[in-house]
Amino acid sequence: MTFGERLTIVRKRRKMSQADVGKIININGDAYGRYERDEVKPTIEMATKIANALTVSLDFLFGNTDLELDTDTLKRVEDISKLSNENKKHIYILLDALIRDFKTKKAYS
Repeated sequence: MTFGERLTIVRKRRKMSQADVGKIININGDAYGRYERDEVKPTIEMATKIANALTVSLDFLFGNTDLELDTDTLKRVEDISKLSNENKKHIYILLDALIRDFKTKKAYS
C-alpha cells in the first residue's frame, strides 16, 4: 500500500474530508489531495503534521508497520516505557489479564 493510499484510508476512517485535514495542517484541501494521489511526497515536517492531524503514527503512514496505532495508544506506550522494570512487570500482568478476559468474553458471546 502506498503512502497516499494509507492517508486516504485513515482520513476516511476518521470521517474527515481532504479540506478538513488541509485546514488542520495549514494547506488547502487540493494540495493535501495531491499527497493522497501520490502525486507529491511530503517533507518529513509535513508528514509529521499530517500524522498528528490524523492521529496516527508516521510508521503506519510510511508502511513500516501495518499496526495503525492512534496517538492516545502511542502516548500510553511511551508512558509505560518510562517506568521501572518492576512497574512495567505489574502493568503487563494487569494488561495480560484484561486482554485474556476480553478474549474469553468475546469467545462466549
